[in-house]
Amino acid sequence: MPDHEVDEAFELGRTCALAAECGRDLRRCAQMYSGLFPATAFSADDYSALTLSTAFSAPWATAARLKVANRAALWVLAVDRLVDHTATTREQVNRLAGECLSVADGAVPRSAVTRFLADLRDELATVKGFDDLRRLWRDQLARMLAGMARAWVWRDTRTVLTLDGYLDNADSRGSCFVDVSHWIYTADDWAKAHLEELRAVSRQVQRYLHLLGDVASYRKDMSWGDLNVLALGVSRAEVTEAMAELAREAAALIEPVRARSPRTAVYLRGRLGFNAGFFGISGRGPAC
Repeated sequence: MPDHEVDEAFELGRTCALAAECGRDLRRCAQMYSGLFPATAFSADDYSALTLSTAFSAPWATAARLKVANRAALWVLAVDRLVDHTATTREQVNRLAGECLSVADGAVPRSAVTRFLADLRDELATVKGFDDLRRLWRDQLARMLAGMARAWVWRDTRTVLTLDGYLDNADSRGSCFVDVSHWIYTADDWAKAHLEELRAVSRQVQRYLHLLGDVASYRKDMSWGDLNVLALGVSRAEVTEAMAELAREAAALIEPVRARSPRTAVYLRGRLGFNAGFFGISGRGPAC
């Protein structure tokens, strides 16, 4: 076997081992926050898919360095389930959002989901400079929660949406919140100093993932009664065309980042490429 093939196989094996190590951490997390991750809603495949996505987006990292990204993504899954499948009134959704934002501001958690968020907040607070970046982190959290609440109302009221209107609510996907959390915890100095502009790039990637998730999980969403772009009267061809354009736009935004922060650019490209390949075949929507 040629040396370059051996090297490539080694890197693939290392990355898969990294994902497995991260998966063990997430399973421990699931056990820590009682009732938040019932086996009926979260399978081993969910944890594996999440950590594979993170590991292949940042294969150079250690499990410790990917801890916040993975835990933030797992927390988003928990909140999404509470909003979509547990909350029965708009007041419950708004109360959950309010409690999460209060904890982000430093309040004492009073539930498993807010305790998990408080632990995430406190881990980020160990990083030098978090005080300066906390406003952005909190703002992206608020955007995600508002997007989830808006989607709940749309589903409850059977609101008729356009593709553009649906995409404008892509913050409900939560991937930008995960990216911002990850960068605060591990990014280089340039990335942290330019987090606002990187967030704009991340939100463009998020718009692509929003549609990819719906295409991949269409049958499941329909069985659960969840919102899905393909149930809005938009054809699959229109969605595919929109995804191709979103991917091109995201790639164009990522390219200038490469000269300033190569690993940040690779991470963002990995978010696009890995999710498209993995979830397009598996039929499971990306978590966030």
